[in-house]
Amino acid sequence: MRKTFKLTHPKIKVARLADSVRCDVRKYLKRERQRELPEGVDFWDFDCKFGPTAEDAKVIHVAELGKFIGVAEEQQLESFYVEILAKPGHRKKKPNKSSAFVMFKSSFPA
Repeated sequence: MRKTFKLTHPKIKVARLADSVRCDVRKYLKRERQRELPEGVDFWDFDCKFGPTAEDAKVIHVAELGKFIGVAEEQQLESFYVEILAKPGHRKKKPNKSSAFVMFKSSFPA
């Protein structure tokens, strides 16, 4: 999804337009997450950009999209650019807590 959203309309208030954008973003993410995963992939990950224009867009985390839409609403921007691209994601194995405790405990002399 690469789209420039407008927050100006003669009849619709800015808060309602911002809610509509949040809904569109959530709907897109849900639709992409439901797609079939390729072989060897754990989940769908997303590369996201947000900014006043496509050229000025900065990389952000997918969880921050709602916050940035709210900031655009507060700053009363006329429009803003959102880019969300799906990519395959692979889970990383977390270290085992019990083995970390053993290593921590063994580092001190008795």
